Amino acid sequence: MFKRAVSAFLLFLFILSLVGCAAHIHKVGDGPQGDEMIQKRQWYVLWGLVPINDVDTAEMAKGVEDYKIRTEQSVLDVIINCFTGVVTVHSRTVTVTK
Repeated sequence: MFKRAVSAFLLFLFILSLVGCAAHIHKVGDGPQGDEMIQKRQWYVLWGLVPINDVDTAEMAKGVEDYKIRTEQSVLDVIINCFTGVVTVHSRTVTVTK
């Protein structure tokens, strides 16, 4: 009985870790010409409905015309959201690669 409960719990954690693996990728211009990456965390309240801060990807690119924007809920975001989700605050990571 104990082994079955532990196995079910570990399976649940494994499935939970896969939930945050979705990403949105946008290529601007010809895409990144190098490997310089800038990351910022975007915060929301009310389960992602209302943004708290503004992450400006054009500002992160600093005038470069060719870059890539990746918006995702990383593993760190999932861990943070486990604690802050109780008060409806959630985060996601925005990465600009130039």
